[in-house]
Amino acid sequence: MFAVNNNSVLGRKWITVVLVLAALMFTLPSFGFDKKKKAKEDAAPKPTSVVDFSMFVWPNPPAITRVKFTTYYSGDKLQIDTPAQAKKKNQASWMDRLAGTQAQSEKLKPHFMFINPYGMAVDSKGRLYVADWKVGGIFVFNTETKDTELIKNGVTAHFSRILGLAIDDDDRLFVADADLRHVLVINANRKLEASITEGLVSPGGLTIDTQNRLLYVSDVATDQVIVYDADSFKIIRKMGTPNKAHTLTGPGDFAKPGGMAVDKDGNLYVADTLNNRIEIFDADGGFVMQVGKNGDGPGDFARPKSVAVDSDGNIWVADGMQDRVHVVNREGQLLTYLGGKHAKIPGDFSGLVNVFIDKNDRVFTSEIYPGRVQQFRYFTNAEAAAEKERREKEADEKAAAKRRSKSADAKPSPAPAQSEATPAKP
Repeated sequence: MFAVNNNSVLGRKWITVVLVLAALMFTLPSFGFDKKKKAKEDAAPKPTSVVDFSMFVWPNPPAITRVKFTTYYSGDKLQIDTPAQAKKKNQASWMDRLAGTQAQSEKLKPHFMFINPYGMAVDSKGRLYVADWKVGGIFVFNTETKDTELIKNGVTAHFSRILGLAIDDDDRLFVADADLRHVLVINANRKLEASITEGLVSPGGLTIDTQNRLLYVSDVATDQVIVYDADSFKIIRKMGTPNKAHTLTGPGDFAKPGGMAVDKDGNLYVADTLNNRIEIFDADGGFVMQVGKNGDGPGDFARPKSVAVDSDGNIWVADGMQDRVHVVNREGQLLTYLGGKHAKIPGDFSGLVNVFIDKNDRVFTSEIYPGRVQQFRYFTNAEAAAEKERREKEADEKAAAKRRSKSADAKPSPAPAQSEATPAKP
């Protein structure tokens, strides 16, 4: 029998070799097992992570919901693939394209990517229009199916820096182009109908009073709002005093006016950006009041870029510096607000530039840094009152049921009947 002296150098070397070989004998089979196991795990379908947006509401529960996030529009998918799935899909897509064997669903699927979404509008069919001047076109979304069209630069019209959008009751699309110094009018058949140039230097915000047939155009270069007849496109009046220094602060004057909105009574709301306020005018152009003050807290404004009005008359203000949407009443009292700096979280913003509300109280916001449009639902005062009544009725019913239960428990139990075979105790 071969003996090894543990104290010798040679003995210690042999012991080391034997231990290493023994370790390899036990670990080598596991290498193959791990590879097979890993391959099996990679091949197995992994669950896709889907974000649940149903709980993004304002104010927080249990308060009655007044604003609810519903969806968003961007180049990102709502359904997020795991890295392995994304890699597999990308590889398959690349190979399919190379072979020319893409699936029909992939060929027909509209792909889009916002870069700088800005102005927004909604037509009579509920479709959402979004201007993106860096893409050089206007996206048109079916808000139910998410099907996407693109009004392309150089096809329907030539675009340069398109900012504001508005749509009238005939589905005519008005497009403000700051670089080309005009507002284009495109009819429902996507044909160019007119180009409005009179009085414009750098048109930005647009809104239409369909009842009084007025088209409002804000011009940041002249610090004015130009009012046109919405059918003849002739100037009716100019609001504000021209001022290249953007320093006028008096009632009815502007310092780089931005987005605008018209309420159901025909009042005009103007985001007076550098003056950090919202100015309100009647349909005849008369100054009514101003709302807001400069500050960095909720309810204060710091560079309001746009304004919208819901069916209850609440004022929604897109604050570009705070990346917040403030909801205030005419007295300037803060009702609620949305916003923060997390960018991709629903209800937070990064580079917020616009807010728009359609006739169904759907609220849309556009932000340029993530290249995204978010959609919310505003619940009206009537809807909130109905929900409050429902909750109170439900609470009353529960309380009544509880009282009945306690009353039943409090009644004495009837004495057990005595058997004739068992005489009562004296």
